[in-house]
Order: sequence, then C-alpha cells, then structure tokens
Amino acid sequence: MSQTVPIFPLQTVLVPGGFLPLKIFEQRYLDMIRDCVRDDSGFGVCLILDGTEAGKAAHHACVGTLARIRDWNSLEGGLLGIVAQGLDRFTIDATRMRDNGLMIADVTTLPEAPRVEVPEAMHLLAEIVARFMDKLDANYPDFEKDKLQDASWVGYRLAELLPIRNLERQAMLEMHDPVERLESVLKILPRFQ
Repeated sequence: MSQTVPIFPLQTVLVPGGFLPLKIFEQRYLDMIRDCVRDDSGFGVCLILDGTEAGKAAHHACVGTLARIRDWNSLEGGLLGIVAQGLDRFTIDATRMRDNGLMIADVTTLPEAPRVEVPEAMHLLAEIVARFMDKLDANYPDFEKDKLQDASWVGYRLAELLPIRNLERQAMLEMHDPVERLESVLKILPRFQ
C-alpha cells in the first residue's frame, strides 16, 4: 500500500510494535506533530546514516517504520514530549522538502511474513523477551503472553531492546523472514554473556 507521510530522520531505529519516546523542539517537527494529532495520522521514522537530527537534512535509510503518536505532553523549556509506537515497515519511493525543511515521502508499506512460531531451538530468545516484559510491559500495552511464541514479535523486541549498534538494528528491520531475524540475534548473543 502506498501513502504520503512526513519523515522524521533519527539516530535510532523504530521497529514494528516498538516504543519511542521523543522530545520535540524544532519547529518543523512541532508542526508535524500538531498535524499528526489533529488528523489522527502518523509519520515515518528512518535511521540517519550520515548527519545529525537537528538542522539541515541528513542522509537516511530508505527502509523505515510508520509511527503513531500514543501520548503527548508539554515539557519544561517549551519542549514537546511524545510517545510513539511503531506500526508497519515501509520503503521510500520518493521524497520532497517543504519550505520549513520537513521531508515528505511517498512510501510503500512492506508486508510482514505470516505468523511463525518461535522454533524450539530458539526458545531462549523468547525467555529473554519475557524478562524484558517483566520490567517494561507498561511500554507495550498490547502485550499478551502468547506473543512470546510469535517469531516476528520476539525478533522485533530483541532488535529494539538489546544494546546493539543501530546498523545491526536496521539490518534486522529490513529482514523479511522472522526466523532469519532470530538467527541474527543468536549470532550476536554471545556478546552479552
């Protein structure tokens, strides 16, 4: 499915179902959030590959995640705090810049693979996510225990919550096969022992 969305390049990767707290201060993004709240619409998050979050446009990944604002509040110093949740992955087809510097993109939603159970040999990964959920379940209001058997959901949570490099997260975001995503986590797991 194709759609047009504003793009928020960040030095982080948002995955489907992910939790993303942000502090907004640039006018172009304040305007974007206002429009998203008013229109009950979302925005796209893409990893910055070269450049910075503030100021002029940065070079970013072409695969990102649509985000929906779950909550917002005013913070000290005129900042706006939001909490967004990742929805669908997308690929950017074309971009253009508004006068205020906000990037707008035509994107195509990437389909997710059909649900696959976590393979028995990878149940350790589901147990790791269960431990994360013991501490972070408030960030995941749709969490139910049966999601710990969904290879896609478990893989996305590990990509999101493990302290790995953003380029590794981006590679996992771009994978279509949820078992392949789990296999890539298994390869880096020894790093955390």
